[in-house]
This record gives sequence, structure tokens and C-alpha cells, in this order.
Amino acid sequence: MPSISFFIPAYNCAGTIAEAVESVMQTNFTDDDELIITNDCSTDDTVTVLKELKNKYPDIVLHGHIRNKGGAAARNTAVENAKHDLLFCLDADNVLAPLSIAPLKKYLLDSKADAASFQHQHYFLADKFTPEYIWSIPEGEVSVKSYLMGDNSPGQHGNYLFTKQSWVNAKGYAEGSGALDTWTFGLRQIITGAKMVVLKDTFYYHRLDYANSYWMSDAEANLWSVSIKATYALFPFFDIIDEGFINYMLGEGKYDWFYRLKQKPIVLVSKEAKRDFYTKLHLEVKNVAYPGASFFSKVTHKLKRLLKIKQ
Repeated sequence: MPSISFFIPAYNCAGTIAEAVESVMQTNFTDDDELIITNDCSTDDTVTVLKELKNKYPDIVLHGHIRNKGGAAARNTAVENAKHDLLFCLDADNVLAPLSIAPLKKYLLDSKADAASFQHQHYFLADKFTPEYIWSIPEGEVSVKSYLMGDNSPGQHGNYLFTKQSWVNAKGYAEGSGALDTWTFGLRQIITGAKMVVLKDTFYYHRLDYANSYWMSDAEANLWSVSIKATYALFPFFDIIDEGFINYMLGEGKYDWFYRLKQKPIVLVSKEAKRDFYTKLHLEVKNVAYPGASFFSKVTHKLKRLLKIKQ
């Protein structure tokens, strides 16, 4: 079976990343796997903890940013340096259940899928064995329709297995999208043809830390910015999004369309349809950018030429 490149984006996670790493290495890591950790210019003791983990587990591969670039960039750096075609993203404060990756990998391969997710996320505070609540996704294949209307999806938590080719097709994680990086990545995967599946009765542990949560500090603190960032992440794919929906995203829905997906889902169209639209649009814009000479200017120019010849 193919090996996996596990990867963890790390930023100011000195207190949690060791448990995340141990959950990979103890029972979920096989001989030819690798674990890549990208330190996104942490300002706490993360670097020290990573060096200790590297000493304990030489198979860990460390990369670092010289400036803080955000979660999407940290994930992309890891994937760009991954040696395997199967990748699993684990956040630095989350924990894998023992022996949970092998069945997930088998399910992805048997399903001929491009991405495979656990069904349940056990959200915990102090004790991961006593979850505060459990968040679930329907088992089986994730439909494009459900994603477009904002249903629960693997991208909302971001900790799942996927192929490098699906990452390439999705043009990677959208850098600059803040805490929307994993949701928009999943969306970009599925609208570019990725088959995404959810394995029944499986789970991982998802840590709740309201004080240091990326989502709370980036998204919940600036709710108006969420739809803006989601629009930004979709810019490279405007060629398959309905023009009416684009106008809505950039117009009346600019600050809240993300929160209205149940009422107004994203609408996709074929590339051929948009190609015809852009061909006509190009000609319209060309006439504005390079307007032809008016009748008056043509006559004036001709008279000037005649007068110059007579002189």
C-alpha cells in the first residue's frame, strides 16, 4: 500500500504539538511514511519542542518560515516538500485515535477516492476521552451539492487524507484566506473533480481552545471578513462559477454570502459556457480600453494630413 506524508502546520503550539505528533508516530506511522512539520514563525517555545521531537523521531522533517504567513502557507510548504502522493493533514492541537489511519487509507484506495475523512470529530477541552460534543458528517461519498450549500464537510475541520493530485488540481490551500483555509481547500478540491468519502464509525479528537482558536481570533472576531476571504479563495475558479452568483458575491452578498449558503448555494457552470461569456466580455472591454476613432476625429485627422501635404 502507498505510504503517507503526514503534515502538521505549527504556530505557537508548544503546549499541544507533542501529543499530536505522538498520536501519529505511536500507532499510525508505518516504515516508509514521513511526518512534515512547518513552523510558521512561532514566537513561543514551539521551536524547542520541535527539536526535542526530532531527536526522538528522526523521521520527522522540519521546515520553517522566516515570517508568519498563515495556516494555508504552512500547509502548502509541507505539501510542496512531501515525497508521497498520499497526504494527511493534522492540526497541531488535534489528536489521532490509535490505529485509525490504516482503515482510512484502505477506504480511500478501495473507493478510488481523492480524499477520505473520519466521520466524527470528538471535541474536547481537558480530557479527550470525555468530549464536550461530537460533530458528525454523513457517511459515504460527499456530494458536490452538499458542499455548495454549506453542509457539514471534511473541509470544515481540515484533518483528513487526500491525494497530492487533488491538491494540485485545487491549486493548493488558498493563502490569505485566514481561518477559511481548510474549508475553502475542501471546496476547491470538490469543484475541481475530487471524489471525497467519509468512513463510517471513525473519529479523531479535536481540541477546543477558545482563547487561542484560529477560527475564533480570525473569523469570529471579524464576521464580515469571512465571506470576503471565501470569495478571494474562489477567484482562481471564477471560470466555473455562475456569473450571477459572482455578481452576488461581489455585490449585495459581499459580507454575508458564506452564512447564507443554505438559502443561496454556490452555482457552478461548465467551462465552455464561461468561455463563451468571457469571449464576448473581452470584446466589450476591448472597445472600452481601445476605442475606435470617431467620425469627427477621422475627418480632422484627414484634413490635417491634406493641409500638411499642401504646405
